[in-house]
Order: sequence, then structure tokens, then C-alpha cells
Amino acid sequence: MRKALVVGIDKYPNSPLRGCINDASSFAAIIETHGDGSPNFSVKLETDVATKSELKSLIIELFEGANDIALLYFSGHGILDSVGGYIVTPDFQKNDYGVSMDEILKLANDSQAKDKVIILDCCNSGAFGSPSISGGATSQIIEGVVILTASRDSESALEVNGRGVFTNLLLDALQGGSADLRGHITPGSVYAYIDQALGPWDQRPVFKTNVTRFTSLRTINPQVPTEILRKIIEYFPVPEEQFPLDPSFEDTNKKDIIHEIILPHAEPGNVAIFKNLQKFQSVGLVVPIDAPFMYFAAMESKSCKLTALGYHYWRLVKEKRI
Repeated sequence: MRKALVVGIDKYPNSPLRGCINDASSFAAIIETHGDGSPNFSVKLETDVATKSELKSLIIELFEGANDIALLYFSGHGILDSVGGYIVTPDFQKNDYGVSMDEILKLANDSQAKDKVIILDCCNSGAFGSPSISGGATSQIIEGVVILTASRDSESALEVNGRGVFTNLLLDALQGGSADLRGHITPGSVYAYIDQALGPWDQRPVFKTNVTRFTSLRTINPQVPTEILRKIIEYFPVPEEQFPLDPSFEDTNKKDIIHEIILPHAEPGNVAIFKNLQKFQSVGLVVPIDAPFMYFAAMESKSCKLTALGYHYWRLVKEKRI
């Protein structure tokens, strides 16, 4: 039970936006399925929600029920006044701008959903999670809540060429830019991806959370298939050991290829192992020893070893967490 409310509002009187509906539609399309096409979130896409009452009702409905995850994405105007922050609705008026960020936080905190994720692409969105009752100095976030916003509470969220700068990076992250070796994309990895992509003079994303584990927002096909990754403890029974190589591991070292061949000739079993080790090397799990590439390590009968990252995944496999 994974549900998502995705809202994009362009149609504001006197201050229309151009990219929010496009951004919301693109976000909804990506999170609806995993990278292999299997179902992910049950998405309710709402565009140009006209009134505060309607939007608040949708948010209340989102956080009802004991779901695995409830996700709110909003793209539109945001505002911060002396009372607090708001996501703005088209019926805004002086001193009544839309749905209060403090109210949304309370709904998320009170929800029975295991994980609550709020993603806001709007100006002043960094105010979310720091209620005005504490002067904005203290976050009041219960366990299971994750907040990712486009900007600090004092900053604007920019649009470029009809797309939000933040959401454009968010979509890249969800398409695989922030995936780990197993293909999992978490809120933390998404934030890290966006944070690194934006320079110190750009709007700065804000990440607030109170979780003991990160839930996966989406999965894609892993860079190294799981069944191959699990072989890492077979190749390295002890993580400090080196894996000895020789020319029999190199596929091109055989008689039907015209070049100098070296004994021992390529052996199918060793070649299969070597291809897996090369996959490990390509994602930083393994490095050749005293050779620039795995090819030369094999042809010169040298070795390879686990990197620090390789040891991390070795431990995960050993503990049967992969």
C-alpha cells in the first residue's frame, strides 16, 4: 500500500506559473512504476486545484489509513509570513494564502502510515518542518517523516524554460541518477544527488527527517545483477584476501583470435568469473593490483582486491541483507 498525492498548480490569478503541471505530471509518471515497469505508487494527480478547502481535503485523505508509505508532492507557489509557511492555492487572499505547512506536518505526524514523505517545489519551502510556534528554530518531526524541499525558507524556487530547477534534478535522480548498486533510490540519495548538482550560489535544497531506516522511493534495474553481486563472498571468502588472476581468465586469450596468446589459455569457467569481477571493478567494488586495468592484471598473472565499498557490500551479502 503505497500511495501518492501529486499536485501541480499553474493557474494563479495575477501570478501564473508555467511549469508546475508539467513537473507534477512527469513526477507522477515516474513514481507510478519501478524501472522494470512493475507497479510502485498508486498515484492521484491533481492539477490546478482551485481552493484551499479542496487541497486540504486531498491532503487529509492522503494521510488516512495505515499505508506503507504516503507521499505528498506539491509544485506551485509557496509563501512565508509572520505566522508561518503556506502552499498557496488560487483562491488566496490577504492573510489566508492556502494550506498551512504546520497543518500538513501535523497531519503527517498523526498519520498511521509507516513512512510519510513530503516533497515541495515552491518558494520558502524550507520552512516546512520547523513550526512557527517554536520560532522556526526547532523541527517537530516524529519518526517516519521525511521532508525534501526545493529551497530554504528565505529563498525562491526557480523555473527555467518552463520546468522547476529542483524538480528537473529530482526526476533525474528518480530515473536512476541516485540509485545505489542494488537499484534502490531513497530520499537520502535523492537529496545527495540534488545537493551536489546545485552550486553554492543556487537555491539550496533542504532535507529534514526522523527515520531509523530509509524506505525506497523507486527501484531500477541494478548496475550489477543481485545474483552476481552475491558471488562476491564466493570470490573473496575473506574480505582481506586478494583474488589471483592469470591469462586463463581473459576471454581474448585463445587460439582463434589472432594476437599473441599466453599460457594458460582462456578457460570458460575462469572467463565467466573474470567478467563478474570486471563488473565489480566498473562500479568500484574491486581494483586490480599493480596494473592499470583488469585485463593487464589477468595477462600479467597479478591479482585484484576489494575496495572499501566492496567490503561494505561483501558484509551485506555475508549477513544475507542482499
